[in-house]
Amino acid sequence: MKAVIIEDSRLAREGLKKLLKKFSSIDILGEAEDADQGVELIGNHKPDVIFLDIDMPGKNGFAMLSELSYDPQVIFTTAYSEYAVRSFDFNTIDYLLKPINPERLAKAIQKLNDMQELNQQDDNRLSDNSKIFIKDSNENYFVTLSKIRRFESCGNYTRVYFDDIAPFVYKSLSKVEERLPEDIFFRVNRQQIINLRYVKTMEDGVAGNYVIRMDDGEEVAASRNQSSRLRALFSL
Repeated sequence: MKAVIIEDSRLAREGLKKLLKKFSSIDILGEAEDADQGVELIGNHKPDVIFLDIDMPGKNGFAMLSELSYDPQVIFTTAYSEYAVRSFDFNTIDYLLKPINPERLAKAIQKLNDMQELNQQDDNRLSDNSKIFIKDSNENYFVTLSKIRRFESCGNYTRVYFDDIAPFVYKSLSKVEERLPEDIFFRVNRQQIINLRYVKTMEDGVAGNYVIRMDDGEEVAASRNQSSRLRALFSL
């Protein structure tokens, strides 16, 4: 798997690289010492996984992840335990405290490998006529994909909006996205995927982005990068 390290401490980067040499599945493509370098590095390499410090000069690791146009898997490496709960708002594999314990790192890599194997087994995309089964609490739903208006990230879970209900599926938004037909569903921002067939209007927002109104009245703000993609998608 392609990986990058984003960590402000040179000694910590060197120590992590030394530990990761034991894992043949991990291919370190580069490293960065702050969030701005990290965004550029990720844009150049599109890694499968990021080994990410949180407390860095300037933007922290969470702010950096919010700027990305896709959700790579993340293994956080930090000296602070208080960020653990917030870390799971992202596509988090594990949360490792410094100094990194080799056994804990090995468990994190195993989780990563297991996830990669599941993704490879589940790589076929659905069609708009596909039906999906959703079990949420005590309710079961069997819904045609084309009837789903949007998907919304809730940490490691995803809320699915159709009809007048919104149950959860126990997958991250990124994992759901991998199964969706790309000509119908569009990732408008880090938190939401919409069904393009339910778009009613698109209006200019205050920051050069689009505000999308769905046919049920719900408004969704597209990120600046994704607004550019929408503009190209709907242009003649």
